[in-house]
Amino acid sequence: MANWTHIGPAVIAAFLASLLDSVEALTTVLAVGTVRGWRPAFIGAGAAMLVLALLVATLGPALSLVPISVLQVTIGMLLLLFGMRWLREAILRSAGVIAVHDEAAAFAKATTLLGRKRKSVVATWDKVAIATTFEAVMLEGLEVVFVVIAIGSVGNTLIPATIGAAAACVLVMIVGFALYRPLARVPANFLKFTVGVLVSAFAIFWLGEGLGFSWPGTDTAILGIIVILIAVAVGAVRLVRSSGRAPARKANRT
Repeated sequence: MANWTHIGPAVIAAFLASLLDSVEALTTVLAVGTVRGWRPAFIGAGAAMLVLALLVATLGPALSLVPISVLQVTIGMLLLLFGMRWLREAILRSAGVIAVHDEAAAFAKATTLLGRKRKSVVATWDKVAIATTFEAVMLEGLEVVFVVIAIGSVGNTLIPATIGAAAACVLVMIVGFALYRPLARVPANFLKFTVGVLVSAFAIFWLGEGLGFSWPGTDTAILGIIVILIAVAVGAVRLVRSSGRAPARKANRT
């Protein structure tokens, strides 16, 4: 059975990654529900979540048939690119080069755009509403599925990672629909920074193991990698700030 050194970071990484993407997907679902109607919004979101669940259930166990060393190297490299992309965006936003994503502005933009396309009577099978929510949940959810499957398959923590991701989705839905507005106060850049560090740390650890490197302290080396990545990222933020880069422009994407 995997110990807490594996389970803890896996659950946290999956939870935070899912939390960030769930907030962004919920913004679109709320906008569609408000303007076009809740039934088609729920149909599109539910269909996307079903597809994502099937991907996890199918691909997760299938990867267990692949030799562990091959998984460690392959997924380690892919996950490293994935995590570094998140970390790079978080560093640039913290340094003021890229504007921090505004969920309230995204919600207003989505409702305006959907309002222009609205017909006098919105049918139950509103194709625009269903397609919009399906696409939003699928695009954001695919990132979560990748993290969950990658962490779960290599670290033998598929169930804990899935539980962490599912808990984040449920939390966001409860809070979001209770407030009936996008979760604009969620520190999205902090979450992106944290997830980037955790995912990159897992990737470096597994890549090293797959290449035959013996980490000092075995599994606890992950904690040391996390500390190093945080130090490097904080240093990068200060370096970019001191370089006098141009001020951030308004961002339209995460």
